[in-house]
Amino acid sequence: MNLRQISLFLILTLLLGACASLDEQNDETKNWPASRLYERAKEKLNNSDYEKAIKDLEDLVSRYPFGPYAQQAQLDIAYAYYKYDEADSAVAAADHFIKLYPRHPNVDYAYYVKGLAGFNRSIGTLERKLGQEASERDPRAARESLQHFSQLVKLFPDSKYAQDAAQRILYLYNNLASYEMHVAHYYMKRGAYLAAANRAKYVIENYPTTPATPDALGIMAKAYKLLGMNDLSNDALRVLELNYPQDPMLTDVKNLKVKN
Repeated sequence: MNLRQISLFLILTLLLGACASLDEQNDETKNWPASRLYERAKEKLNNSDYEKAIKDLEDLVSRYPFGPYAQQAQLDIAYAYYKYDEADSAVAAADHFIKLYPRHPNVDYAYYVKGLAGFNRSIGTLERKLGQEASERDPRAARESLQHFSQLVKLFPDSKYAQDAAQRILYLYNNLASYEMHVAHYYMKRGAYLAAANRAKYVIENYPTTPATPDALGIMAKAYKLLGMNDLSNDALRVLELNYPQDPMLTDVKNLKVKN
């Protein structure tokens, strides 16, 4: 390194140091206590300024990593990420809180936020605008949300969030069953009858109390009949007729002529 390069390096170092000092001088929050930092972050959170709220909350945790304000700030970070449509970050923040404070009196809220993050992602802002059926979407987020809400209800049955979680679980069950039936019908149209029957069977085994049940039984009866598996077809048809005697699939399957 020659003399000119050394001089330039020293000048840049001094400039960077001066900028850092200036930033510190201009930071009005430098000597603020945790309570005041939290009040400002909470105000931004209440005003839906989630990006700045996250920054302030993370700054609070960095400066004051211990105590009630830091704990509440970490919960609020998870919520802010959820509202900011950053589902992965919301789940990560909630998981971090659960790991640090598994016995915290508000740890149930962390599980609730995890469920909400996946629930929100399973609907999707763009897909809502386009009017896409929920049953046609990738079910991964819905399954994750179902898992998180189920954990909440199991671990904290008396939580104030448990009732809402239970309602969302029912919604997710119904839509996951509808998704499986959407795929089953897709296979039926393409002549993949065994795949269609397996999807329908999955619905019966995993979502037996959902509105998709009669459709699943009908698909099983029809697919098995087309495959020449008459015993299985008759079993599904018998259950369908016993529980849903007015279902139109009964007539369709009974009148179905299968070529040998």
